[in-house]
Amino acid sequence: MGHLFGTDGVRGLANADLTPELALSLSQAAARVLPQDRSGSGRPTAPASGRPIAIVGRDTRASGEMLEAAVCAGLTAAGVDALRVGVVPTPAVAYLTDFYDAAFGVMISASHNPMPDNGIKFFAAGGHKLADAAEDAIESALETVFDRPTGADVGRVRDAHDGLDAYLTHLSAAVDVNVKSVTVVVDCAHGAAYAAAPRAYRAAGATVIAISADPDGENINKDCGSTHLDRVQAAVLEYGADLGLAHDGDADRCLAVDAAGQVVDGDAIMAVLASAMKDAGRLKDNTLVATVMSNLGLHLAMTDAGITVRTTAVGDRYVLEELRAGGFSLGGEQSGHVVIPSHGTTGDGILTGLALMGRMAETGRSLADLASIMSALPQVLLNVRVADKNVVAEAASVKQAVADGEAELGATGRVLLRPSGTEQLVRVMVEAATTEQAQSVATKIAAAVESA
Repeated sequence: MGHLFGTDGVRGLANADLTPELALSLSQAAARVLPQDRSGSGRPTAPASGRPIAIVGRDTRASGEMLEAAVCAGLTAAGVDALRVGVVPTPAVAYLTDFYDAAFGVMISASHNPMPDNGIKFFAAGGHKLADAAEDAIESALETVFDRPTGADVGRVRDAHDGLDAYLTHLSAAVDVNVKSVTVVVDCAHGAAYAAAPRAYRAAGATVIAISADPDGENINKDCGSTHLDRVQAAVLEYGADLGLAHDGDADRCLAVDAAGQVVDGDAIMAVLASAMKDAGRLKDNTLVATVMSNLGLHLAMTDAGITVRTTAVGDRYVLEELRAGGFSLGGEQSGHVVIPSHGTTGDGILTGLALMGRMAETGRSLADLASIMSALPQVLLNVRVADKNVVAEAASVKQAVADGEAELGATGRVLLRPSGTEQLVRVMVEAATTEQAQSVATKIAAAVESA
């Protein structure tokens, strides 16, 4: 069996790559690896049986029902109680894992992927993403035989009907600014945000226009949500809203649109929130954590604002690791994954939307005005297909082409060359003062990659 876990759990085509049999086996393995002694918590939901609890949530994909049944079967077969919380955002499962004092959490979702895909993601106790060692241990446990519990030691399946309410109460306490002056269009991607996001924004006082909020099991992410912003852009203009917010299928990311329909991406959102937290004295060491894919414009804007940007590899798990290691207050990705550790253990798109509207309400400024703190440099990304991505990326001729490009750009741009994590591709990303210069430098480097 090859390595199952990717950068965000186990994903694949549901019922083909990600089968119910695999889901059952993964859950059994996780049930033997992840539980730890959670006794003495005093939580009212702690079972009298003493068996560990696992939280199980899912998004709106039709295959989620099938996989949820398999996950619950695997957990209970290994002596763990499955506490189903239904259709909720991924960050809700992370929060509820801690709230219910569970041994671990399971989220069934493929995030922004198209409907035929699905995935399984595990959270450790406290709602934290798994370390690599824990994922390796789960994969190793797939191959081992274990003593199955019988009789009263077999796990039970229960439903937590108050799970979504508990998560929404948590969100309402996280942002204490009333946003009654704000009218927002929220694109729920026909996904896990369809009930949670409109309720959260209305509870904060906003006037909410919800679109793509009618999931049927098949329409999640289809021409909507954070990967198709044209729908929320059009709705903002149609309703004369102050802003639009677009979530993905599991609502762990958020992108925004200003009143004129212009996109405000994750970099600009981080710039706005970092400045707000610095003004309030809540930005630890005046530091923001971002990945190497964040635009140079973010770095320049933060330098001007007296904020340091710490850079990580691509992937929100690396942002999370850096945030926890340094105790920092804010981090995220250009794609809209934003993490505010004081209020959550993982990226939370709804929390991000609340924080953004809170900044608008407390300053009385428009989103366009707030986002003007940052000017994104033109960016060109070229994907070059190669026979061996790692060999090509390390070739002397390629390194020389990168060095020449960096010399040409100077301090007004940058070059990022990296092998793809999933395909035999080398990605060439160039930022420059003009699109023409970025395209020229990227083309030269891409040619060197092809020759190598």
